[in-house]
Amino acid sequence: MITRPRSRAAIAAGWALLSAAVTAALLPASASAHGLVGRSDLPLPDWLFAWGSSIVLIVSFVGLTLGWRSVRFEDYRWRRFGAGVSGALVGRPAHLLAGTVGVLLLVLVVSTGIDGVDAPDRNFAVTFVFVTFSLGLVVLSVLFGDVFRAFNPWRAIAHAVAAGFSRLVGEKQKAPLTYPERLGRWPAVAGLIGFVFLELVWGQTGFAAAGLTPRTLAVATVAYSLYTFAAMGLFGIERWTDRGETFSQYFGMFASLSVFEVRDGRLGRRPLLAGATRWALPAGSLALVLVAIGATTFDGAQEGVLKDPISSLFQTLTDSGLSPVAALRLTNSLFLVGTLAAVAAIFWGGIYGMRIVDGKRSALELARKFAHAFIPIALAYLVAHYFSLVVYQEQAQFTYLLSDPFGDGSNLFGTAGSGIDYGLVGATAIWYVQFGAIVVGHVTALALGHDRALALWKDPRTAAYSQVWMLATMVFFSVLGLYLLSQANG
Repeated sequence: MITRPRSRAAIAAGWALLSAAVTAALLPASASAHGLVGRSDLPLPDWLFAWGSSIVLIVSFVGLTLGWRSVRFEDYRWRRFGAGVSGALVGRPAHLLAGTVGVLLLVLVVSTGIDGVDAPDRNFAVTFVFVTFSLGLVVLSVLFGDVFRAFNPWRAIAHAVAAGFSRLVGEKQKAPLTYPERLGRWPAVAGLIGFVFLELVWGQTGFAAAGLTPRTLAVATVAYSLYTFAAMGLFGIERWTDRGETFSQYFGMFASLSVFEVRDGRLGRRPLLAGATRWALPAGSLALVLVAIGATTFDGAQEGVLKDPISSLFQTLTDSGLSPVAALRLTNSLFLVGTLAAVAAIFWGGIYGMRIVDGKRSALELARKFAHAFIPIALAYLVAHYFSLVVYQEQAQFTYLLSDPFGDGSNLFGTAGSGIDYGLVGATAIWYVQFGAIVVGHVTALALGHDRALALWKDPRTAAYSQVWMLATMVFFSVLGLYLLSQANG
């Protein structure tokens, strides 16, 4: 079924406005923005931001329908840089240097976690892993491409050990097992869920004696390292890095949005966002994107909209005889699973709606085809929820935590007495960054989805009609993101 452009635009606007109305109606009058922006600090009413984001998405959709009528991202052209530039940035010396830095940081995380002070806010390991590493590398990946591949400490150590062993025995050793292609990125998905559980469930007990201590983080790091080395030994270093290693896949997902790409050891450039069109081919890619979105959603909801339900279930479990720590961990686990399921349900709602233009394609096929379009949403949620955290905690990371990583009174760089300047970025500026990230991320997602629809259905009218439900999904996600921000710590 094909409708005229104006009819499609009207249908799209109707669905999107309905989604915005339903979600915006849920926004209460009393709220704060992610615990750092008080309700009285918001420059405009929160409902106005929700409606504003919806209108921007609708206008963007109409603009894409009328002005974007040919494929632009598929089969993109990759242009390599000169040999000198490429060699300096991604050559063997650069990889050796980056790998050495990665290994030293891994050793520092483990050593400070085991021998450092127990207070998480005074120990180098906790801030580095959950802020500098897991969030900072996302930014670097989007800006400069797959930089983590060079800094990956497990890959560097494995290659060094493999080279030494090959020299010892006189020949290069092959991996004993072939990595099953059907596994795709599923091991990385499992690892990401484990990382999220460690941070948001195990580390959020609310009890000082049972939270995520630096020692627990160090033990988890060692356990993950042993697991990774074993997998690299069984399936091959590069093969495991390209499929199963959690952080290589996680940061690689965001690196697919970058203009920089390395092929066969040569650095080159590609159109912005174009790399994402090829990223989601292996099995498990869709799950990785949805877990990334769902984890950030749960973290935001945990502070606001889910706060009372979590407290209620926690009380019920403690009344039934569970210890407070076990009750809260079980409660958070259940709500984390529920949040991931809810995010997946929203996504699949848009996918099933898309089948109105092509019932011959299965929902699973369409889901895999459009999974890459949701990477910008995962990025938008990260920026919106953690922008202020990074701004403040990186001040700590590169001043007193760097000078006194063990918390034993050292002052290696003369900055141990420094503090965090919470006035560096104002509350209003934070809210505008959050709003801008949500809107730009979802508009970008619309563009990627529209381009893929053109590639699949060729006809611009059919492609636009297929994206009506996707527009409603994007509006729902954008308003949901703003809703969670406005409710955080409310």
